[in-house]
Amino acid sequence: MRQIGHLENESAARTFGNFLYVQGVENLVEAEAGHGWAVWIHAEDELERAAKWLTEFRAAPDDPRFRAKAASAEALRAIVKKEQAAYAKRTKTGAQIFRAWHANGFGPVTVVLIVASVVVFILSKGGDAPGRVMSLFITEWAQADNYIRWLPAMPEIRHGEVWRLFTPIFIHFGFMHIFFNLLWLRDLGGAIEWNEGPLKFALLVAVIAGLSNTAQFFVGGPSFGGMSGVVYGLLGYIWLKGKFDPASGYFLHPQTVVMMAIWYFLCLTGLVGHIANTVHTVGLATGCAWGWLSSLRRK
Repeated sequence: MRQIGHLENESAARTFGNFLYVQGVENLVEAEAGHGWAVWIHAEDELERAAKWLTEFRAAPDDPRFRAKAASAEALRAIVKKEQAAYAKRTKTGAQIFRAWHANGFGPVTVVLIVASVVVFILSKGGDAPGRVMSLFITEWAQADNYIRWLPAMPEIRHGEVWRLFTPIFIHFGFMHIFFNLLWLRDLGGAIEWNEGPLKFALLVAVIAGLSNTAQFFVGGPSFGGMSGVVYGLLGYIWLKGKFDPASGYFLHPQTVVMMAIWYFLCLTGLVGHIANTVHTVGLATGCAWGWLSSLRRK
């Protein structure tokens, strides 16, 4: 905050301060012993034009231009105060979201996703018996020697089995695969469902799953599964929504971000085996796009 000068009496200082406020220049006027009233400006880049107006005001303090603008300052302050109160009322902090979620437990959609994943995991013997859940893959496939064979163009879906676009999210291969996916689903999905409701959360999951599964099929074939595409989509949604709509209250714990970033890039290297990386990338991009667009609509 920088001082731009002094005025002799309080009335003149208040009038000039109100004029600056209406012009969009945040300021402070205060008495200084032996110097009259000091005028302070908050923003450095406003100094030049504020100083110019102060010179003009000193030359003609009764100029109607200054008096008319200053008169509307109180009305403007009342409007701003009302807007700030409305913003504060609808604003949720991250702590409020997560406290409320923990207090109220899982939402119904989060529960269904977790339970369905565990049931499918048991039926498929941890992914060792994929034939038992073949109706959940995006299209049926069979392994011959070291090759995977399937019919192109997703014939089952074209004949009405539309659920196959979404159900690969319930198939997991190995304990670590399902454990971390459901752990992140619990944290990210539980918060979103509590904050925005089960219907919007279910739609978000369905869109992310449908787009990421379809993309993975065309890039790498049908022998994939897991909730990770959805999880990365939820991560992207919270990240962009929190960044561009602070009133949403969303935030990401640094530990969660670091763990998921490490896993994302580790999977890209191929060091952890055959991973459906397209699912991760498209899921993340879809969630980011949805979070950004949602923040624009809120604004």
